[in-house]
Amino acid sequence: MMEVDDVSVREQLFHNRVRETFICVLLFTCLYILSYLILTHFKKNADYVTDDVEDATANKIALWLCTFTLSVSVCAVLLLPISILSNEVLLIFPHSYYMQWLNGSLIHGLWNLVFLFSNLSLVFLMPFAYFFTESEGFVGCKKGVMARVYETAVVLLLLTLLVLGMVWVFVALLNNHSARESLYDMWEYYLPYLYSAISLCGVLLLLLCTPFGLSRMFSVTGSLLVKPRLLENVEVEMNCAAFEEASLSRTLNRGSTACWVSVNVEPLRTQYLGVQAKRIALEMRRRASPWQRNLFYPLAMLLLLALTVACVLMVCFNVLELLFDETAMPSGMGDPRLGTASFSMFGSLGAAVQVVLILYLMVSSVVGFYSSPLFTSLLPRSQDTNLTQIIGNCVSLLVLSSALPVFSRTLGITRFDLLGDFGRYNWLGNFHIVFLYNILFAGLTSACLINTLTWAVQGELIRAFGLHKLPLTVSRTTIPLKLLLANGLSKIQ
Repeated sequence: MMEVDDVSVREQLFHNRVRETFICVLLFTCLYILSYLILTHFKKNADYVTDDVEDATANKIALWLCTFTLSVSVCAVLLLPISILSNEVLLIFPHSYYMQWLNGSLIHGLWNLVFLFSNLSLVFLMPFAYFFTESEGFVGCKKGVMARVYETAVVLLLLTLLVLGMVWVFVALLNNHSARESLYDMWEYYLPYLYSAISLCGVLLLLLCTPFGLSRMFSVTGSLLVKPRLLENVEVEMNCAAFEEASLSRTLNRGSTACWVSVNVEPLRTQYLGVQAKRIALEMRRRASPWQRNLFYPLAMLLLLALTVACVLMVCFNVLELLFDETAMPSGMGDPRLGTASFSMFGSLGAAVQVVLILYLMVSSVVGFYSSPLFTSLLPRSQDTNLTQIIGNCVSLLVLSSALPVFSRTLGITRFDLLGDFGRYNWLGNFHIVFLYNILFAGLTSACLINTLTWAVQGELIRAFGLHKLPLTVSRTTIPLKLLLANGLSKIQ
């Protein structure tokens, strides 16, 4: 009887493992296909159809590695939302037969796989992809793809030894005893220390990009929607843009046939494209319905404002909890007991708000990253992004997305504790680092939000009351708010 029970238990464990593996493979396959479609939209096709078969093959292999990295990034973004929603589903359907596949073992395994693949992509695959596209093989060896592989492997090995040596020296400067132990116990101390340093860099990058991105979300969303304009005649502006476009078009046509204006063709073409884009935008605004023009834009702005204020308030509340409650500190969780209690005091509604805020913070961090002057050159362009830029974008997105679970838990956006090796970072137990991080995020976000709103209101008032047509010798920033309101009241009367 005992042997039958042991066999049934082993069979159940085997079936559970097969089911979890199948679900993870299915999820990753879907994300891989989605990532490949995204990269195909942005890649420069000329890099993959060259006459040199060797270069084309190397570029395709590098693109496959980039696709793998991007799919890991998307999966890292979905880690917390999937975990939070899975817990709420199990709370709603605790004894459902169709939800037996959704358990803590599956979620824990998914976290471990994302941690493994993210570090593998960041440390090995992306450097390999870059060096593989730049390599040509050792001198004197037969040219080919394998020659590139050998050279890339040697360069990557030397780079790995260099990085490990630099980190070991840094550890030796801080703690000589720990550095000596790390030579004998690299897996238990040395590599976790390196992963902790990488995660800290990613979290600091999120701290810089997210507040700026939260303020930029208003302008980015406003550029995608039709804005309501006060005291403005769209017909007149569109006619002026059409006349200017026609004038520039005639000048360009004459310049293409006359040699004496060939020098000024490029600036004129750039100006022509700008005027054409302005005319198209004005035409879309004219065709927009009153509901789309006067309702959607204010609702979108109010929604963004509400999400941003909710993030700041949750961070401020987390600061107070850090002062009086030790459980507010981010920590790791060994066995996720899903379906026992909600991770939000407001139940399923609060959990849904947490998921929305986590995804909103990720989108804002990406917007802030690409809006930063340091990373503007990495902004991908449709069908015009070379392979080096694709590799840089994949590395940047991987750093941001892999730090998102730690970032969200540190700020108190969710109380879902970190699973697997995500909770083993050394700096997570430091109260001063976590507390200062929350204070900096709340302060930077509040400052960026206040600055954006004040400048946006002043700009709209200046445009609405016609003061943007003042000569350049008049400084518009020195116009007081009382003068704007007085001018507006006089026009209304």
